[in-house]
Amino acid sequence: MEITRRQFMVGCSTAIAALAGARISNMVFAEEQADIAAGNDNVLVVVFLRGGCDGLSLVAPYDDPNYLAARASNNSWESLAVNNAIQLNPNNGGFGATSNFGFHPGAAPLNELYQEGKLGIIHACGLDDDTRSHFDAMDYMERGTPGQKFTSSGWLARHLRVITSDDGSTLPSLSAGSAAPASLLSDTRAISMNDSRSYDLSTPHRYRGAADNTNPRLNDAMLKALETMYRSGSAVSATGLRTIETIRSLRGTSSYAPAGGVTYPSDNFGFSNSLQIIAQSVKRNLGLRVATVDLGGWDHHENQGVNESQWGAFYTLTNLLSRGLHALYDDLAADNLQNKVTVVVMSEFGRRLGKNDSRGTDHGHGNVMLVLGGDVRGGRMLGKWPGLGPGQLDRNEDLKITTDYRVVMGEILANKFGNARLGAVFPGITSELYASQRTGVMTASDNTRIDFTPVNPAGPNSIYLPLVRR
Repeated sequence: MEITRRQFMVGCSTAIAALAGARISNMVFAEEQADIAAGNDNVLVVVFLRGGCDGLSLVAPYDDPNYLAARASNNSWESLAVNNAIQLNPNNGGFGATSNFGFHPGAAPLNELYQEGKLGIIHACGLDDDTRSHFDAMDYMERGTPGQKFTSSGWLARHLRVITSDDGSTLPSLSAGSAAPASLLSDTRAISMNDSRSYDLSTPHRYRGAADNTNPRLNDAMLKALETMYRSGSAVSATGLRTIETIRSLRGTSSYAPAGGVTYPSDNFGFSNSLQIIAQSVKRNLGLRVATVDLGGWDHHENQGVNESQWGAFYTLTNLLSRGLHALYDDLAADNLQNKVTVVVMSEFGRRLGKNDSRGTDHGHGNVMLVLGGDVRGGRMLGKWPGLGPGQLDRNEDLKITTDYRVVMGEILANKFGNARLGAVFPGITSELYASQRTGVMTASDNTRIDFTPVNPAGPNSIYLPLVRR
C-alpha cells in the first residue's frame, strides 16, 4: 500500500494533536547519554504496594505482648492480631529478643521461598521522614529525595543513567501497567505497557493495516515512511528509529504462555498480567534492566480483615502478592533465569501499631521490605528490630524505622547491578548512614568502592515523542 504525502501529514498531525492529552510517562525513547557505561545485564523489578501495606500483619511479631495488647480482642471479629502465623526462623538473634515472628497465613507461598533461602526480609524499614501522607511519602520514596517531592527525576531513572549507555537495547525500562511511576521520571526510554501485543503507534483508523479490523496496527507503509523521515540525522532521529525498532520487535507477540507447571493467580488488579509481561520481556532478551509493578488497595482504615480465613481484604491482597511472586520466580527458574532477576517489594509506609474503631489501621511509619532473587541472603530477617514497648515507638504509636530504604536499595544496586555511584542515585545519602544501617542483603557484598558524591538529580535535558499506544 502506498501512502501519499497528504495522508502521511494528516496521520502525523493527528498523532501530534493527541499529545495534548497524553501523560509524559507514556512518551518514550528520547536519547539520553549515560553518566558512565557500567552495570550488567541483570534485571531489577520493583513491586510497590500502594496504600501503605500493614507490615505488622504481613510479617507479624505475633506473640509480642505489646502487639497483642494493641491489636487483639476478646471478640475475634474485632481482633487485628494475626492468628495462626507461619512461624519464621529469623536467623538473626536481634529479632528473637522480644517475640517470635511469622508470615501472615495468606503468605504461605512467600514462606516457601523464604525457607528455600531465596527471600530476605528487612523489617522496621522504610522512608525515615515524618510524613504520613500517601502522596508525599510516595513522591519522596520514588524520587529518592526524602523531604523533596519536586525533584525532576526518579531514583530508578538516575540508576539507569549510570548503568546504561546507548547500547541500542530495545526495552531498557518497563512499567508493567497503565502508567510509569515517579521512580522512572525523566527516563525517556521507559515504556508503560499492559499488553505487549497492542504496543504500537497511534494513528487514524483509515491508516491501519487490516481492512477487516482484525489486526488494528499501522501498515508497513506508514512505518517505512516514518523510518525514512527519521534517517535525517536530526536530534530526534535515533529516538524515532528506536521507537520503530521496538514496535517491530513486539509485533506479532502472541499471548504469553508461562513455563510448564507454572500458574499465575487470577485477579482483578492486573498484577498477574504485569508479572507475566515482565517474565516475557526477560525471556525475549530485549535488554530489560528495570521494571516496575504496582499493587494497590492496601489503605485499610476499615475492615482490614486480618483474621478472616480466606476472604478478608488483607488476606486477599497478601495471597495474591505471594502467589504472584512465587509464580514469577518459578517461571524464570524454568529457563534458568532466576539469578538474573532481583525483585524488591516496598510500600510508602506501614500502619499504626494499634487498631482503630473501624476494625482497621491508620497510617503508620516503619514497614517491611522483601527482596527475592538467586543472589539474595534469603531465609533471614535482616536489619535491627526496635521493639514495640514503651519508649521504643515512633510518636509513641508507630513502628520505628531502623533501616532507611535507600540503604537496602543501595546495597542491591552496588552488589548486584554494578552501580556503586549511590550519591548519583540517592542525593543526600551519606557514607555514615550507609555504614550504620547496612543489612548485608546480598550474598556477595563489596562496599569499599561505593561513591557517595552527590550529583544533580535533574539529569540532562529530555526530548519526548508522542503517541505510543499501550
